[in-house]
Amino acid sequence: MTMQAVLQVCGLTKSFIMHARKDADGRGLALPVLDGVSLAVAPGECLALVGPSGAGKSTLLRSLYGNYRPQRGSIRVRHDGEWVELVDAEPRVTLDVRRRTMGFVSQFLRVIPRVAAIDVVAEPMLRLGASPEAARDRAAFLLGVLAIPERLWSLPPATFSGGEQQRVNIARSLIADYPVLLLDEPTASLDQENRNHVVELIRQRRDAGAAIVGIFHDAAVRDALATHRHTVGAAP
Repeated sequence: MTMQAVLQVCGLTKSFIMHARKDADGRGLALPVLDGVSLAVAPGECLALVGPSGAGKSTLLRSLYGNYRPQRGSIRVRHDGEWVELVDAEPRVTLDVRRRTMGFVSQFLRVIPRVAAIDVVAEPMLRLGASPEAARDRAAFLLGVLAIPERLWSLPPATFSGGEQQRVNIARSLIADYPVLLLDEPTASLDQENRNHVVELIRQRRDAGAAIVGIFHDAAVRDALATHRHTVGAAP
């Protein structure tokens, strides 16, 4: 039996306004990116967003996370056992969904300078009420799995290589058991061995019941994780 979706998108439409260019009425020119996108993801599913460069895959992912506000449509997520509409949600609601329900792995690590890598990774667990010891133990485990040398754990990740920063980013995003995970090229900048480790960690989260939406330009990674696909840029 198919499980009920925990993330539902209906009729999502998003345009960006180019203020440097004007339309016939002198207003900023609208650049359509998403037009009537609809999808649903259930626990244990991994939906791969596919389509050509510029089709709007990253825009869709960032809209799901609340970084962009669509002009029309609906984004609903199961949060605390209830449906929450994110398109017009107050900032405090969006932040609470991010804290407890929806994780995001971006291609870039944004952290406070001078904070040790192990504390950067542990922070999401601490926000959820875990003890400092449990959070650091889990952080140490993930950093070890992702081949970050222990000598680097006490250093700020801003000093790390791009691949090391990406692995810290992944560890931070996977340390909490988010019911929904958004992945934007999670294996970018990684060598084959570390790519395999990341794929296995994500597969474990999927098989444990996470609902995942991701962009995977690496076909082997996509084939290993995706249970189905959604083409962005096609007619709704």
